[in-house]
Amino acid sequence: MKLPSVNNQNVVEAFTDNDLVIETIQQICKDFGLFGVEIKFSGDLDHAYLELKDQLVDQIENLNHSNPELLQSILYQVDLGKGDFIKTSVQLPEYSENEVIAHQIILRDLKKVLLRRYFKQDSDRQKKQIEE
Repeated sequence: MKLPSVNNQNVVEAFTDNDLVIETIQQICKDFGLFGVEIKFSGDLDHAYLELKDQLVDQIENLNHSNPELLQSILYQVDLGKGDFIKTSVQLPEYSENEVIAHQIILRDLKKVLLRRYFKQDSDRQKKQIEE
């Protein structure tokens, strides 16, 4: 399996694989849940990206006003920094600052899921070769 290339321009298209969407949502819920911030998903896979982005924007706005340190901790957990946001702001100028952050959270967690899948399949393939 070749590791798919996911970037700012094609992340929405990557959200067509239902299993991938569900795993990404679970990763986002886990990352936020570690800090007591609940992310809920309606189950509407056809609109998952927009639903997640809108919900994350709301959470980001709330955290920016009520607890910016907690937001920074979550972004650290997700493994995002200013450089990620600057690049996305340039590539997606129609997005607000909070939409950029939400988009980057989705993109980063999607990449985590893809990497996990890639290395699991690689590991499974190696085990199979050893058994043969």
